[in-house]
Amino acid sequence: MRLIVDSGSTKTDWIAIDDKGDILFETFTLGLNPQVLTEYIIEERIINNYELYQNRKNISKIFFYGAGCGTKPPKELLIKVLKSIFINSKFDVKEDTFAAAYACCKPNEKAIVSILGTGSNCSYFDGVKLHQKVISLGYVLMDDASGNYFGRQLLRDYYFNRLSNDLGSKFSSEFNLQAEVIKDSLYKKPNPNTYLAKFAKFLVENKDLEYSKDLINKGFNLFIDNQIKQFKNYKEVDLHFVGSIGYYLKEELEYALKSNKLKIGKVLRRPIEGLVSYHQSH
Repeated sequence: MRLIVDSGSTKTDWIAIDDKGDILFETFTLGLNPQVLTEYIIEERIINNYELYQNRKNISKIFFYGAGCGTKPPKELLIKVLKSIFINSKFDVKEDTFAAAYACCKPNEKAIVSILGTGSNCSYFDGVKLHQKVISLGYVLMDDASGNYFGRQLLRDYYFNRLSNDLGSKFSSEFNLQAEVIKDSLYKKPNPNTYLAKFAKFLVENKDLEYSKDLINKGFNLFIDNQIKQFKNYKEVDLHFVGSIGYYLKEELEYALKSNKLKIGKVLRRPIEGLVSYHQSH
């Protein structure tokens, strides 16, 4: 039995397949980003899942694609946890952009593949390997146009009194915006990036307002300038996107790309279905 895993900061999809490629079960856990979570929390989230715990000794190989797995220390932490649970398994751990590339790209297709979800990143896929020019420094310094970026900007604008009275009142009626609650969630609790990203839903729901249009367009243009345009052939290849922000704000993303004389490629909310197809065919 093999496990195919697509792990974001908010949610992790797990699908088990047999040697023929047939699906045995599907399940999910909370996100397992090893850059922002402790070893204990990652382990707890996995073993508390009934299907995973019951089948932990039957897994022979895990293909894990995850946010936060692009550098060595967090990747090693994750593998350490997986080894302690899935004791009979081998492991292939890659960053989440590989999942996006495998889900979006045709065989040997060259493309720029971006993730716009809780976090954001961008890579050039040459049909075999991924190439990145910018190493992500995480949600505090980077992640333009991500859920946590938009959530952070909303909170800042609310506290700097930049929202209209109506929009500010609506925002405060849907969320607990007391300063102590916000600071506690950001500086004391796990998953501060996921906490920030939850506010992005409010932006999506109010995306037709002038304030929202401006913020969304600003975020997407930052991502285009800082990420997509780093690759010299960005006008020559397809631009694919994976993640909830790109999916639910597809029209706005397409507008920002068109303004930069770029054309949108595939836009997927989550890559797990395409990822399973990739492994079934390999």
